[in-house]
Amino acid sequence: MFVRVLPDQAAGKILDYRVPEAMSSKIAVGSRVKIPVRTRLLTGTVIELLDACEFSSVRDITDLLDERPMIRPALLELAYWMADYYCCPLETAVCSVLPVAVRDGRVTTKKQNTVCLAREFTESELEKIAVRAPRQADALRVLIDAGKPLAVTKAANLSGVSEAVFRTLEKHGFVAIEASVVARNPHAEQYVSGAELTLNTEQEEAMKVVVEEMTNPSRPILLFGVTGSGKTEIYLRAIRHSLDAGKTALVLVPEIALTPQTVERFKSRFADIQDRIAVLHSHLSEGERHDEWHKIHTGHARVVIGARSSIFAPVENPGVIIIDEEHESSYKQDEAPRYNARDMAVLRASREKAAVILGSATPSLESWHNAQSGKYRLVRLNQRVDDKSMPVVRVVDLRRPARNDPGGGILSKPLREAIEGRIQKGEQTILFLNRRGFSTSMICEACGHVCECNNCSVSLTYHRAAERLVCHICGHNQRAPKSCPKCSDPRIRHAGTGTQKVEEALQRIFPKARIARMDADSMTRKEAYRETLGAFKEGRIDILVGTQMIAKGLHFPNVTLVGIVNADLGLHIPDFRAGERTFQLLTQVAGRAGRGEMEGEVYVQTFTPFSPSIQFARHHDFEGFMEQEMEFRRSFGYPPFGKMAMITLRGTMLERVEFSAITLSRKLKAAAPEGILVGEGVPAPLEKAKTYYRFQVSLRGSSSVRLARLARGVLDALPMPEDVFVAVDIDPLHLM
Repeated sequence: MFVRVLPDQAAGKILDYRVPEAMSSKIAVGSRVKIPVRTRLLTGTVIELLDACEFSSVRDITDLLDERPMIRPALLELAYWMADYYCCPLETAVCSVLPVAVRDGRVTTKKQNTVCLAREFTESELEKIAVRAPRQADALRVLIDAGKPLAVTKAANLSGVSEAVFRTLEKHGFVAIEASVVARNPHAEQYVSGAELTLNTEQEEAMKVVVEEMTNPSRPILLFGVTGSGKTEIYLRAIRHSLDAGKTALVLVPEIALTPQTVERFKSRFADIQDRIAVLHSHLSEGERHDEWHKIHTGHARVVIGARSSIFAPVENPGVIIIDEEHESSYKQDEAPRYNARDMAVLRASREKAAVILGSATPSLESWHNAQSGKYRLVRLNQRVDDKSMPVVRVVDLRRPARNDPGGGILSKPLREAIEGRIQKGEQTILFLNRRGFSTSMICEACGHVCECNNCSVSLTYHRAAERLVCHICGHNQRAPKSCPKCSDPRIRHAGTGTQKVEEALQRIFPKARIARMDADSMTRKEAYRETLGAFKEGRIDILVGTQMIAKGLHFPNVTLVGIVNADLGLHIPDFRAGERTFQLLTQVAGRAGRGEMEGEVYVQTFTPFSPSIQFARHHDFEGFMEQEMEFRRSFGYPPFGKMAMITLRGTMLERVEFSAITLSRKLKAAAPEGILVGEGVPAPLEKAKTYYRFQVSLRGSSSVRLARLARGVLDALPMPEDVFVAVDIDPLHLM
């Protein structure tokens, strides 16, 4: 018996090996194996079983790493598709379907010593033991009361004896001690069962469509529901329907929205199978990720909740795949393979005969276009649950600050007064600013010098607490200067605003208010999210300041005011999707207000009050925004009316990168068939990042497959300098 193996470091090579007799009954497509390659021992994946081999001299597989194949055939097929469509090496695509903690074998199961009774004891026996060895009797009573094996350390603590007592009991034959596998459960709390909510008419109609598609999947469902309309209840019922049918469910949530609150809601609804729900996200330790993945791989987990890479979770027989906040750009992978988890979900659901639900209050233009054309099935939830009204949105024009306003600066007078009113009434406020740090830059008033990162073409952000200047691209940091590094003038000031500056302003204006900040700088500890959101939920925080992580998925009924400190961030950048992202973000943040019994209010501070993104968001007019944005995209042939690919070249030598980009553009133009437009080799908007100079060549046409084929064909034939690295991004979401 022979197998075809794809090494993890294949460099495009697939190798054949003989299977030793002892492994032949266990090896299968998707198995992970150790193989000799020249003088090295590498790890690889079996991609094909062979009865015979054309080569006369074939080496043996060294080791079989798993009892059952780690990669299911369906996921291996997805990897093949990804490699072809997203223009990346096959080994990169195959490796991406396994978490690193599982793939490299560094993390194994955790074991601990457990103790249980070796036989039953009568009360008279215990009394006799207590006379000669009272501590042994206490230890035995703890085990009897527990009625199940306990960790030796826990049993010792409960009985107030040392672990040595249990060793003595083991020698007497009274107890048995053995090493048992312990699951590292990141969400081990026992949640109180949550009852199903009563559906309104719109939700009932939505569920009819969902059940119909789950019974006979035909096309993806786009669940378009305003914020607070009860989309999550539809998800929960769809999952229950799948479980009742003997199937599984896979739920993807944006990383920033995958909070303890989300996990709690799902585990509470399915309290009867809490231990059969697996959670996968980046805040897990390697051990926790290893154990959660194996819970899925063995079939124990029936519901999986996770972020982007969870689309490759090895769940079998999924009845429904749900993508919450389907418009989120975080579903797009930044590194090869540069897949979009939303699109992979649609493909996986189609191949595994599962229903797929794409949910959002602000669907992407691509999904909305698919729904309008009939490719997707559109389901609407136009009203908030219990007919709650949408929050009133007030736009504050920062071009005309109020006169005689002693507060001035970051928070306008209308917003400050609104916050004061909420504090007096015991209600809560969320302030949103999608920029962390204290100030966005430090600038010299004498010569105009701006402190910039030496590695990247961006200014350094001032962080006041540490008195440091930090680059949010590469992480470089340095002590904040007291005078200008260029002219030595002491008149150096902080320009721009970050979340730290907003927090400080709030503490100054509202000294008695309880204020917390949620951003990447303040949420460094593993439990920080849980603790901060828990305190906010319990009413121990009056004002929560944060970045994107507070914009999604949070449901706090006592929040009646949302303030958007600067709505212009991200609006005026060289990216045709800037307006769409701004509209989506404003709508999502505004949707955090008025979700309880009290009405909500939103203040949007802006220097461009008449921007379509801001005005349509102000009036909660999604379809109006879509109509004008579609017209803009159609006139320029941008997605969804055309396809794009972006080739980025980077290197530490500017001249080499520029020459390579110009050469690549010329070769692509020469090879491009009719209908494909190739751009010039030009500097990227972010021209330098992490010491690398960056140039781009854009491709536009009617088919992503044709763009990928052109890019791959030219790059395979064009030798690049060793110090110039090339990345191909099919269907890019960011053009920076």
